[in-house]
Amino acid sequence: MSEDLRPFGNPGSEDFRLDAYPFYLLNRAASRYNVVIESDLRGIGLDIPTWRVIMILGEHEPLAIGQVAKSAVINLSTMMRIVERMTKAGLIVTAPSETDGRVTEIALTDDGREKLAAAREVTSPLYEKIIRGFSAGDFSMLLDLLGRLYDNLD
Repeated sequence: MSEDLRPFGNPGSEDFRLDAYPFYLLNRAASRYNVVIESDLRGIGLDIPTWRVIMILGEHEPLAIGQVAKSAVINLSTMMRIVERMTKAGLIVTAPSETDGRVTEIALTDDGREKLAAAREVTSPLYEKIIRGFSAGDFSMLLDLLGRLYDNLD
């Protein structure tokens, strides 16, 4: 049985260790990922926020701007600037929701779909590299554990 490291991850403990603090480790991994992926995306003319939006819309569209902002973990005012920039670039279109005219929805254009295909192609090798050595069970457990951490923040 392995040692219980949970007490060492408590920032209030005198025995606190950074290497046992899950949010430090998550942030470190996400920051490193963003540095690498940003370089790959720049090669196809995308930044990370735009990539997040097109990946979300690639899964389901049209979506309300607020829903995309929440999924992309981007505050709404920043999301509005991203939508404006993406619209000017011809990657998305905006339209009032058919069910609620107060809600603005966004959807990919043909150019946006082409950029999505390019983004998938350029980011896929990094994803494959990152999950190398994870069994199907490991990967499922990772997703489950991350989901539980997120849910515990409510």
